[in-house]
Amino acid sequence: MRRRPYFGPFCTASVFEAFSNMPDHFERWRLILGQKADTEAEIALSAEGKGMDAVLEALYDTQRRGGLGSTSPNINRWLGDIRRYFPTPVVQLMQRDALERLGLTQLLLEPELLSSVEPDVNLVGALLSLSKAMPDKTRETARLVVKKVVEALEKKLRNPLRESVNSALHRSVRNRRPRNHEIDWPRTILLNLKHYQPEYKTIIPERLVGFGKKGHALRHVILLIDQSGSMAGSVVYAGVLGCVMASLRSVQTHIIAFDTAVADLSEHRHDPVELLFGIQLGGGTDIARALAYAEPLIQSPQDTIVVLISDLFEGGATGEMLKRAAALRRSGATFISLLALSDEGAPAYDHDHAAALSALDIPVFACTPELFPELMSAAIQRQDLKNWAGEHNLSLKA
Repeated sequence: MRRRPYFGPFCTASVFEAFSNMPDHFERWRLILGQKADTEAEIALSAEGKGMDAVLEALYDTQRRGGLGSTSPNINRWLGDIRRYFPTPVVQLMQRDALERLGLTQLLLEPELLSSVEPDVNLVGALLSLSKAMPDKTRETARLVVKKVVEALEKKLRNPLRESVNSALHRSVRNRRPRNHEIDWPRTILLNLKHYQPEYKTIIPERLVGFGKKGHALRHVILLIDQSGSMAGSVVYAGVLGCVMASLRSVQTHIIAFDTAVADLSEHRHDPVELLFGIQLGGGTDIARALAYAEPLIQSPQDTIVVLISDLFEGGATGEMLKRAAALRRSGATFISLLALSDEGAPAYDHDHAAALSALDIPVFACTPELFPELMSAAIQRQDLKNWAGEHNLSLKA
């Protein structure tokens, strides 16, 4: 018996949830396995089961390619049906499968259909890859879809990233010998409560805690984002997280996208939607060129964190890439190579290049968006990031 391909390990619970209201155990498994598992039609389906089966059959068990019907209303009806029968995670997965299996690029090029699609990070990646081909009327709808996803991501990631970065900066620049106007009185009092003198009804501080320097960026973060097609999800997360960091006065942020050319998108760092639409997904990869662009931006290496987000499938000269990476590492800057910034773990990546960078004492691993704030905190405090990755089970297996 052939199992329907929408059953992936990351989605199984959501699919079972969609079938959980069906009291008939056989009906549930009939829907899971498809019509080919019941060629004699021995399992009777309820009205809802027939509806589910029809939308699944149209996508997964048909031999047709190129559409779910000859007209747009049929596609629109199919989109409505999957939203009716399945929870959001399954709907998003089925939409992606429809694009890949049936070539339904018209979903993204017709505003009426696009407005019916369930927004998610992968959809945004697909929209960005098609942005140059979109007619004007669709582009406006696409921007609304992208904006909706970006706002949801910002809401989820903004506070954790801000709190982690600000807390790490405060700890890393604490002034142990402050002048009078630099004393952090609340922290000083808290630290010296044990030195309270009852006879004087006061605290005699043994240690003073001061604020760090104010009025200038305390850290410089350079994000180098590989905009090749395979990095679509990472590009979306990196763009949003980069814009959140740029909103912090204590962090100077550069956001640079690259394929075989380099595009500095830092001017859009306060508008994540505009920044994402400045990215052109689908090109080649020249990491050496991106590193060369970053070099002159580094004015104070000890205060600079360079994050390369790439699957390391270098299309340029490998020797030049490693040479520039080694020079950057020797400069004293913190250099991190992220194979992915997504919820899906380490993607396909160039193992030889990953090993070569690791041999240069450059940490190489994939990271989830939820862990990125903690990663930046560790980088700001100049912790051993290879150990940090190991503690979070992110280290690459040999």
